[in-house]
Amino acid sequence: MKLHTINTGYFKLDGGAMFGVVPKSIWDKLNPSNSNNMCNWALRCMLVEYGDRLVLIDNGLGDKQDDKFFGHYYLNGTDSLEKSLQAKGFGMDDITDVFLTHLHFDHCGGSIKWNKDKTGFVPAFKNATYWSNAEHWEWATKPNPREKASFLRENIIPISESGQLKHTTDGAELFPGFKVKFVHGHTGAMMIPHITVNGKTVVYMADLLPSVAHIPTAYVMAYDTRPLITFDEKSKFLKDALDNNYTLFFEHDPIYECCSLKQTEKGIRMNDTFPLISF
Repeated sequence: MKLHTINTGYFKLDGGAMFGVVPKSIWDKLNPSNSNNMCNWALRCMLVEYGDRLVLIDNGLGDKQDDKFFGHYYLNGTDSLEKSLQAKGFGMDDITDVFLTHLHFDHCGGSIKWNKDKTGFVPAFKNATYWSNAEHWEWATKPNPREKASFLRENIIPISESGQLKHTTDGAELFPGFKVKFVHGHTGAMMIPHITVNGKTVVYMADLLPSVAHIPTAYVMAYDTRPLITFDEKSKFLKDALDNNYTLFFEHDPIYECCSLKQTEKGIRMNDTFPLISF
């Protein structure tokens, strides 16, 4: 098994929304904002290579939205999904499985693209199985008013219409050494992959811990639908991660790909940072 970082660019989100009740005087030191309070965040995905199987975890914003949409999120940087896959020696058609941690647009937007004449949408990965779960699919296709703007139908419905959608379950070992755990604070039944490679467990954090700066348990995003549940899920996860020496892989941290953890007087905190290439 090999793990590859797939960078799909950066985007900007309001720092206050990303750090919730944490004051700007604190969070602005962690991820400095511009004059509009916007901070830059990574759109970092992972490719898991096992023999003849290529599993892509999440896929960024995609490129099918209009200028008004991208004007809100300031997509920036030179990386793209296709370019990053090519840099690893792969093409879009080589992907056998697309694992979607959840269906917010910044995690699944690259799943679907325009057809040739821009009259409809088709899967961007024509040979892949797309993985979600029944609870989250229901949550995303019948969204609550608070999350409705994050679940774009053009990113989601064409997946099921293509016949390429399958669901997994909490606790499943979806592939050898690839276990799935559900969390519910950020959104309903978000999936967190735990991947065992070379005797180590690498955890793809998705939006449970978007960045290193979110490791302190009180640093919960305003985007989370049930922040007290996130608080509890983070506390339990961090203890488990420390006890088992997990490596954390961050989807949105603008600088750091991975870190280990240590116990401090203030609680569990980042220890070392390093690139995924270490594996």
